[in-house]
Amino acid sequence: MFRKLLIANRGEIACRIIRTCQRLGIKTVAVYSEADAKALFVRQADEAHLIGPAPAAQSYLRGDVIIEVARRTGAEAIHPGYGFLSENAEFAEACAAAGIVFVGPTPEAIRAMALKGAAKALMEGAGVPVTPGYHGEAQDEATLLTAAQQIGFPVLIKAVAGGGGKGMRRVDNESEFPELLKSCQGEGQSAFGDPRVLIEKYIEVPRHIEIQLFADSHGNAIHLYERDCSLQRRHQKVIEEAPAPGLPEAMRQAMGEAAVKAAKAIGYRGAGTIEFIVDVSKGIAQAAFYFMEMNTRLQVEHPVTEAITGLDLVEWQLRVAAGEALPLTQAEVPLNGHAIEARLYAEDPEHDFMPSTGTLSRLVFPSGVRADSAVAQGDAVSVFYDPMISKLIVHGKDRGAALDALRTALIYTRAEGLKTNLAFLRRIASDPDFRAGEIDTGFIGRHVERLTAPWPDLGPDLGPDYDIPSNTASSPWHDATGFRLNLPPASPVDLRHLTDALDEAHEASEVIAPMPGLVVAVHVTEGETVEKNQPLIVLEAMKIQLTLKAPRAGVVTGLSATTGEQVSEKAMLLNVT
Repeated sequence: MFRKLLIANRGEIACRIIRTCQRLGIKTVAVYSEADAKALFVRQADEAHLIGPAPAAQSYLRGDVIIEVARRTGAEAIHPGYGFLSENAEFAEACAAAGIVFVGPTPEAIRAMALKGAAKALMEGAGVPVTPGYHGEAQDEATLLTAAQQIGFPVLIKAVAGGGGKGMRRVDNESEFPELLKSCQGEGQSAFGDPRVLIEKYIEVPRHIEIQLFADSHGNAIHLYERDCSLQRRHQKVIEEAPAPGLPEAMRQAMGEAAVKAAKAIGYRGAGTIEFIVDVSKGIAQAAFYFMEMNTRLQVEHPVTEAITGLDLVEWQLRVAAGEALPLTQAEVPLNGHAIEARLYAEDPEHDFMPSTGTLSRLVFPSGVRADSAVAQGDAVSVFYDPMISKLIVHGKDRGAALDALRTALIYTRAEGLKTNLAFLRRIASDPDFRAGEIDTGFIGRHVERLTAPWPDLGPDLGPDYDIPSNTASSPWHDATGFRLNLPPASPVDLRHLTDALDEAHEASEVIAPMPGLVVAVHVTEGETVEKNQPLIVLEAMKIQLTLKAPRAGVVTGLSATTGEQVSEKAMLLNVT
């Protein structure tokens, strides 16, 4: 086993890796940007080294600088976490050239799955079912539009190098195809350095079910069952659970076998995830599943797999990278109970999930619940990185017990000082349709009004070591949905209408930044005539890219935004007069 490990990542995954290393007696080296100088993972590591300014391109994506730190500190291996350099084949090769172990798959396996179109072609050849679509090399608009017409609307445009919910656009008809294609290509170029796209049939009622797999360098490959990640907003996951609710055992076995087949087809090594789209338009019992993509790394939602198997997947990653064989065969992998993970984000669900920044004046979790956090009370959430604050993971003997534990844990959690999605998560955990397992990727969109209604937070004041009561079923806090004091329950429709009314009070000609962020594109010039809803400026912050459109037809005046500029929330960018 390694004596010293460098963690080429930040936030909660860096903290997560540090915990396993501490248990195994492995010294840890953190690398950090100027924005993360006081971050929780920096404080927890055995040693930490500054590698550059806040922008990821100048710090966490500087593989050469990170490898130099590893050399200087005597780190024998580098764990890339997820995101950043975790699926970068060139970085894996550079590690090998420097005599440092890359905790992940081979560069060849990363490349085989890096581009979605090529990966789908490979999976087709291996006999794994794939979603109908166009995965060709030609990228001109006419070819792509023809492909979309042949597939049949609605279709999904996806950046070939995309991931994390970025670089995806649903297109419902031919008229909106050109604009959404351009938008997707631009996001692909900005986020991944590759504007190429593929076209897929949009499955109207899909569930997102993925298989956790593991392989070693001795020819062994197994799966650790499935996770359901269907509850999403902006194609990014919010709630994950394992095993998938209602999944027939025959389908579980078929999906697991397909995932292992995919891993063996590319000579895979380490942790990986095969993501499937499952068409549940006729119910889960008659559903067909299709390969979507492979993530050649650990996933954010790996803790629910750990909860139902009792395994430490980071430890498995380290042992496989050190040359050890998998410790279990397929038949020996446990499957106990049900686990659910909820992602606590710094964002405002009542305003289209806009990211939020600021200092967490209070952050408290009840004991008895696993909370994988990126920050601690008193820490700041900056504009530069992912807005996730923490992941809450609960486990129960079955799904009902896990849901009860999740709802109670969320009610007793406190996150104050900035906008968060805590009330939104409480609503989901209490929602009767979610509890009944009636879920698909459109669930949040269909129920957004009731899920974003304010939560009457009247719970007791808690300390950091407060235990969740064992008799939660009889606790008045077990279901606070209807709590109120002397007033009727607030209507989500009325509250949202009031917020629309507030927006209309602003001068209709102004285009204002709805969030702090980086200006990645300015599509207009001073004095240009524009139409209503014409794209004007693209902002990017905290993994979200937002296109600001003209509020009316008119002429652009007072243009102050420039590409590459960091702007503050509510900054006036231009006028349309």
